[in-house]
Amino acid sequence: MASSGEEPRSGSPGRAGTGTELSPTGDAAHLDTGEDFEVLEEEEEEEEDLSELPPLEDVSRPPVPPREDAQTSEQGRGEAAEDPQEWLDVLGNGLLKKKTLLPGRGVDTRPNKGQNVTIRLKATLEDGSVVEENPALTFTLGDCDVLQALDLCVQLLEIGETALIVSDAKYCYGAQGRSPDIPPNATLTLEVELLAAQDAPDLELLSGKEKIELANRKRERGNFFYQQADYVLAINSYDIALKVIGSSSKVDFSPEEEAELLDVKVKCLNNLAASQLKLDHYEAALKSCNLVLEHQPGNIKALFRKGKVLAQQGEYRDAIPILKAALKLEPSNKTIHAELSKLVKKHADQKNVETEMYRKMLGNPSAVGTPGKCKDKLPWSIPWKWLFGATAIALGGVALSVVIAARN
Repeated sequence: MASSGEEPRSGSPGRAGTGTELSPTGDAAHLDTGEDFEVLEEEEEEEEDLSELPPLEDVSRPPVPPREDAQTSEQGRGEAAEDPQEWLDVLGNGLLKKKTLLPGRGVDTRPNKGQNVTIRLKATLEDGSVVEENPALTFTLGDCDVLQALDLCVQLLEIGETALIVSDAKYCYGAQGRSPDIPPNATLTLEVELLAAQDAPDLELLSGKEKIELANRKRERGNFFYQQADYVLAINSYDIALKVIGSSSKVDFSPEEEAELLDVKVKCLNNLAASQLKLDHYEAALKSCNLVLEHQPGNIKALFRKGKVLAQQGEYRDAIPILKAALKLEPSNKTIHAELSKLVKKHADQKNVETEMYRKMLGNPSAVGTPGKCKDKLPWSIPWKWLFGATAIALGGVALSVVIAARN
């Protein structure tokens, strides 16, 4: 497990942006954003434990030979264009390439997913500007703790190998970049040396402090992905954090450590629900909210999101009392006020639609020539008379049949 001292500075390839929990008096944006981080301020008004997450692009398949057009497009990228035949097209799409600069100790020394690896990293822009240097970056391979370009390529390195990786922005900082040094849609060149690889520590043997630190690192990485609008990877990171927290332990924790672990768990579940809502995974989001409310029945964020999930499913009758409970806990919250007002109106519209539907099912008085001035006063008069008349005839027939049978 990497120690906190091994993490690069905030915003670097090895570390997600961190966040702090919002106070319960936060405004609307705080409720519908990232959550206890936790709640992203740029969150839109509208906003998961998924059983099956879309897998990351696999790198275990045989490499696809570089295409001629892909080689041509690399001209002008400095070293990347010197020897195109030596470049490995990792994903076969020309967007992620690796070239060995210094061989390692053999393919049998390549790390496996789940292991902790330590690398030396130097990241530069296309103009040669150095944007990151880390002499000993440690992370868990395959957990999305770092740039996806590193997660995909480091597993192809041998111990002692130094390689050059040229990555499209898609596998680095994407369309948002990293202020102030990495512009949007920036291609990065990563010089990487694999220093070590070892099995991750046994979760059962972690101390309370170590487990809290590990869970928080995974949670913060999820917050980073949420801010990047990559909700699938955010969910993946929150799930990993929850597995760390929920793992059995052979070590006794203090009451303070138990309370802190519960606090991290609640934050992860709330953020998980926010991410699941973004992907319209309503059942999963509802499950996450309910898990929070099992521990903290008065958790405003969980109540608010549960109300939103039910509203998205058209369950206005159930959503309204939940939002009212949240509003009772925080009467000044404008977001809850706005959402509740919107749901009350939708619920009223829904009831009007249902009333009209029942009217049509039972019969429309205007269809049988009811005078216009009487339609509004006696909308059900004719249909109910027909119904009572038919019932009387049916009962009379039954009574007559009984009398005849008795005489015989």
